[in-house]
Amino acid sequence: MDIVVCIKQVPDPEQFSKIKIDPVKGTISREGVPAVINPLDRHALEEALRIRDQFSGEVTAISMGPPQAREAMEEALAMGVDDAVLLCDRAFAGADTLATAYSLAGAIKKLGKFALILCGNDTVDGATGQVGPQVAELLSIPHVTYVNKVEFVDGESLIATRAIERGYLRVKVKLPALFAVVREINQFRLPTVLGIIEATKKEIKVWNAEDIETTKETIGLDGSPTRVIGGFELELKRKREILEGSPEEIAKEAVKKLRELGVI
Repeated sequence: MDIVVCIKQVPDPEQFSKIKIDPVKGTISREGVPAVINPLDRHALEEALRIRDQFSGEVTAISMGPPQAREAMEEALAMGVDDAVLLCDRAFAGADTLATAYSLAGAIKKLGKFALILCGNDTVDGATGQVGPQVAELLSIPHVTYVNKVEFVDGESLIATRAIERGYLRVKVKLPALFAVVREINQFRLPTVLGIIEATKKEIKVWNAEDIETTKETIGLDGSPTRVIGGFELELKRKREILEGSPEEIAKEAVKKLRELGVI
């Protein structure tokens, strides 16, 4: 079973506090914040590797990003994927979720045969959860989101367990299909020393806009029906007051002030 995994390089969630808003340009500055593979995409990679190890086939990781996104592809190779493709071209810059989906779908078409596409349900930087379903729609294949378990029925179908409020759904899906996974699906592996050594022997294919089945009107900023026109940093200001006295006196005064404010 040949599997494609869509991954994205994002700012390290553990260092989000370092991300700043440029007060003049209204844009996000990620300077000094290391980039990592999106956490849920790691789970997608892990699930793909488990399926391959059980049933054979190849796993290809694909991503769209600037040259530094090679680091994410190198890590994916070190985890054990067979091939890696990086979409890197200034023509892809400024893409919203739909333009990103057009680029990824075009690259997947160029790859050719695949049975399953896996991706994280959403990313920590955008959190839209839109790219996976959009890719599936552009490829005219079924998709399931919030997947926390994958079961095999036969060579043509899978059952995806999908988390919903107060329960779950078990959905039988005919292949090829796309599943967007959540972290409960597995515990992802870390690259080993041997994996890192093996990764150095593998090629990272770099494709530009002319290499895939897209048009200028569907990719990058020109192909984005939505655009970020600015940003701002929200400042929360709270009124503070320190009460003094014995515990009983402080409690009475606190209740009095809360009643004055209409809280109780």
